[in-house]
Amino acid sequence: MTTFDSTKRSLPDLLKDITNGKIQLPDFQRGWVWDDDHVKSLLVSIARSFPVGAVMLMETGGEVRFQTRPVEGIDPKTVTKDPDHLILDGQQRLTSLTQAVGLDAPVDTRTAKGKKIRRHYYFDIRKALEGDERLDEAVFAVDEKRQTTKNFGRDVDLDVSTRQLECEQLFFPCDKILDSSDWLQDLFRYNQQAMGEFLQFQKKILGAFSAYQLPVIELKKETSKEAVCLVFEKVNTGGVQLSVFELITASYAAEGYNLRDDWYGSDIRRVPSRKARFKEHELLAGVESTDLLLAITLLHTLARKREDIAAGKTGKQVRPVSAKRTSVLDLPLEAYQQWADGVEQGFVRAAYFLKGECFYRRRELPYATQLVPLAAVMTLLGDRWHEPRIKNKLSRWFWSGVLGELYGGAVETRIALDLEELMEWFDNDDAIPRTVVDASFDPSRLETLRSRLSAAYKGINVLVLRAGARDFFWKSDIQQLDEQDVALDIHHIFPRAWCETQGIPAKVYDAIINKTPISAHTNRMIGGRAPSEYLARLQDHKQVQLGDEAMDAILEGHRIPTQALRADDFDAFYQQRKQNLLEIIEKAMGKKALAGSDEGNDEGDDD
Repeated sequence: MTTFDSTKRSLPDLLKDITNGKIQLPDFQRGWVWDDDHVKSLLVSIARSFPVGAVMLMETGGEVRFQTRPVEGIDPKTVTKDPDHLILDGQQRLTSLTQAVGLDAPVDTRTAKGKKIRRHYYFDIRKALEGDERLDEAVFAVDEKRQTTKNFGRDVDLDVSTRQLECEQLFFPCDKILDSSDWLQDLFRYNQQAMGEFLQFQKKILGAFSAYQLPVIELKKETSKEAVCLVFEKVNTGGVQLSVFELITASYAAEGYNLRDDWYGSDIRRVPSRKARFKEHELLAGVESTDLLLAITLLHTLARKREDIAAGKTGKQVRPVSAKRTSVLDLPLEAYQQWADGVEQGFVRAAYFLKGECFYRRRELPYATQLVPLAAVMTLLGDRWHEPRIKNKLSRWFWSGVLGELYGGAVETRIALDLEELMEWFDNDDAIPRTVVDASFDPSRLETLRSRLSAAYKGINVLVLRAGARDFFWKSDIQQLDEQDVALDIHHIFPRAWCETQGIPAKVYDAIINKTPISAHTNRMIGGRAPSEYLARLQDHKQVQLGDEAMDAILEGHRIPTQALRADDFDAFYQQRKQNLLEIIEKAMGKKALAGSDEGNDEGDDD
């Protein structure tokens, strides 16, 4: 089936349909942003019959329904509520031409520096007749009073505020281009001797506008919502990606529901902000509207699949659980309204679960994508997630995704499978989810983890912290210090300077095996000293005063082998700490590390 047609339409016909509302904008289109120079350049291009690019319209009346609005500058009260077409591409050009040529109100535009201004556009008839090379100079703009000023606005430089002044100076207003009959009558009245020049101008310039044809690509009404979204993104000259939220907002608005108010809130309607409620939780501060929509889509498609199975459907008749963009775009309004509040609480429960796993800051989360299926699961579980058996399984699934590095890149399929398989696993111990089965950790991975942006790196750091790691100097729990805004970071255990003097390669000493979270103050005291030296310095400090046994307990909390550290034996330290870290990794995943696995290493690890 052909989904589009290609044709040409005259500029006057297009502008007429825009001004009467037969052609409008879908609500997801951004506002008009072209500046004064672009508007003038466009008018010159039309006058010279130069191509200005194709326009893409979408036929209305199909299953895809959007909230619509007229082009900027047109009063919504004066146009039809049921347009025939919507503008997908060419908004800037069509709006510029509509405001400058099709309406008599001043054009709302801006300077090249972004300052908002209001302008009327004119052709200097005499300059326009001097040749095409003078057309750039022939088009000019005046302010909303139809004047230009100098001396900081105190002196009028040019005045075309009356029809008589326009005619006497032979300055033709662009808002009369499509119908110059009354201007011609006034010219005969005020400047009859210039009639010959005007007739030449009318033939050359006004004729060019009247005869101008724009290429038009018309999407048929059978076009799917997903296709509209993808087409818009590919043709959008501003390069701005159209989010699923914007498209669904326009779709729901056609059914009388304001999704934007639901997410951002509305002072006028006294609608509280769902986004603001998420921000009340540190771990949920980065949750986006699309995350909420995706979690709801998961639950909606799971409920739909269960309905199909209950109805006796089999095979391809059973609609799948889906996290694909197409499924989100097809999310019905009634499904959103059914699930939205419950899913919001699911996200809150997910935040409490993550705190229990010792995640307290958004920046600590290895994968933001893993929060979506977790929230969907929590929505279905309700308070059941506190049950030790369920909580332990959730923990194992979560750490399998993190340490197996399975949630980087495209994860649509995994997200959908995890929701379905986790819910089954909670009631059937033998139905282990694929994420838990697939997850593996190669011990050699510890030697390549150097970037703190890596999911596994973040996860291992939190595993060390949740074991109760304390600062070498302050002796307080690292996470408590973080809550007290004490400057913290992940630093070398064997200092970089010391390692370099010993000829140890950077790829070795920069690995996570030789890193641990400590305070900036502790790191300054360590400096570039050998461990035996900085430990003695720390223990003897008047604010610390620790014996070897007490300091060893702090070091062991970081899974640091004390004997090797105190002996400045880097090789022994490296192998022992690697094993210590593997032990906490295996405990979190509930399985032994598997050598030789490269699965999931989706991020570069060099700083």
